[in-house]
Amino acid sequence: MKADMLTSVLNELNGTSADIEASGVISTDGLMMASVLPAGMDEDRVGAMSAAMLSLGDRTAQELNRGHLEQVLIKGGHGYVLMTYAGEEAVLTVLAKPNAKLGLIFLDVKRAAESIAEML
Repeated sequence: MKADMLTSVLNELNGTSADIEASGVISTDGLMMASVLPAGMDEDRVGAMSAAMLSLGDRTAQELNRGHLEQVLIKGGHGYVLMTYAGEEAVLTVLAKPNAKLGLIFLDVKRAAESIAEML
């Protein structure tokens, strides 16, 4: 039931912008809780990579006295990966196109993360 509610939030998020290609809610230990991913994309890999990057981001923010980690943004040649906390125990990961309007995506992701945090 909870997975259906999370998937609903992800579908809504993906529908807010044509620039968002995929999204997932992942536990902080790397287990996929819900996802809207394109065919052929491995849920387990997305979950594991998200957990690893978030852990590294947390440690970096702490070691460099940057405060509590809010998000991790990765830019690659084929687009962006954005990770943000959705409560204490979950992470919202979003994959976006290379020409994405990041300001709008940040706003939509923040809203979705707040909704997800309330559910969990």
